[in-house]
Amino acid sequence: MLVPENLKYTKEHEWIKVDGEFATIGITDFAQSELGDIVYVEVDTVGKIIGKDEIFGTVEAVKTTSDLFMPVSGEVLEFNSELSEDGGDDPGLINSDPYGSGWIVKIRMTDEFELGDLLDSKDYEALVG
Repeated sequence: MLVPENLKYTKEHEWIKVDGEFATIGITDFAQSELGDIVYVEVDTVGKIIGKDEIFGTVEAVKTTSDLFMPVSGEVLEFNSELSEDGGDDPGLINSDPYGSGWIVKIRMTDEFELGDLLDSKDYEALVG
C-alpha cells in the first residue's frame, strides 16, 4: 500500500496535496483497493464552497458507491475531466494512479488552519494497519 509522505490524509481515506492556498484532492491507495474497480465518479460541486467534512462528490465501484468528503473547507475549482464521460472517460485512473493522474478535484482553501486536523503519512498508515 502506497502512502506518500508529502500528503495529508483524512480518516475517510481522502488525501490532500497543498500548494499555497490551492490543493489537489483524491482518494488513497487503500481506499481504491477496498472499493475495487471504479466505474464512475460524480462531482457536481465545481464553483461551490464546501465545508470541511462535507460531501463534494461520489465514487462508484462495481459493487458499491462511496461519498467523497472534503478534507478542508474550500471552493471547488476543477474536476479531473479525465475521470468523466465528458473528458477522458477513465475513472479507472483512480485505481491505477490514485496519487497522480487519478486526482479528483482542485480547490482553493478557505481555512488553511484545518490542515492541522489531518493525518500525516505515519498516522494514516497506523489507521489502516
